[in-house]
Amino acid sequence: MSIGTAVALVLAFASTTVTNVAYLREHDAAAALPVLSMRRPLHSARLLLEDRSWLLGFALETLGFLLYAAALALASLALVQSIEAGGIGVLAYVSARLARRRLNGRERSGVAVSVVGLVALAGSLAGGSGEGGTGSIVAILLWLGATAAAALVVLALARAVGGAAVANGVAGGLFFAIGDISTKLVTQGGARVGFLLTLVLGYVLGTALLQVGYQAGAALTVAGLATLLTNALPIAAGTTVLDEPIPGGALGALRIFAFAAVVVGAVLLARPETARGEPHSAA
Repeated sequence: MSIGTAVALVLAFASTTVTNVAYLREHDAAAALPVLSMRRPLHSARLLLEDRSWLLGFALETLGFLLYAAALALASLALVQSIEAGGIGVLAYVSARLARRRLNGRERSGVAVSVVGLVALAGSLAGGSGEGGTGSIVAILLWLGATAAAALVVLALARAVGGAAVANGVAGGLFFAIGDISTKLVTQGGARVGFLLTLVLGYVLGTALLQVGYQAGAALTVAGLATLLTNALPIAAGTTVLDEPIPGGALGALRIFAFAAVVVGAVLLARPETARGEPHSAA
């Protein structure tokens, strides 16, 4: 494993830790605010920006993003995102400690599977890891477009998919995935800096949807679902549309197992919780 890859892994772990702590702070702040709505973006933005507690959470999230972007400049999207996937374990642990409760069996299994995946990922790095390929612009645009369309469908079918908390968490995660993939493209320089537009749109819409979702459900429900999709989709995109290489032989099989394990761990941890009522409308 090169020094650059090692630094990228450290940056990615720091990023996911900071980001998930930020999610918890943003959840607590947003849940205490008057009703936020995507139909009144300026009013909702003013409520958030005037709240010091929420601003602190957003500042931490911004720091997490900067660490993430630095990691992507040194390693492949799929590799960095696999480390980021362990962040949902941090989210589950910290949220449980703050609520003074123990993790249930499913959550403990999710943490364990994620750790196994991270260990397998570390083992697979014996074969080295580059920054990855570039992929076809057409394929990338189709992927991003399909992801955005899926997010809009989820929002349109909010009641059918499990209510406002679940819908906003899923749609927010889809838009964050667009931002994450776009971040990797921007770090490649050249004409791909043009993906700065989808980067900004993805993160702005993802952040807005999470704040609305926070008013309808628990942090682990909303941010957990978002984190699941934010990790799974870029991992898939890295190995498909970005043509990022996977080692051959046993190390390649171990790398694929690691990708699968961190996603399964995220699925176990992202199970929607039953909200204690929905005091706010999340329209």
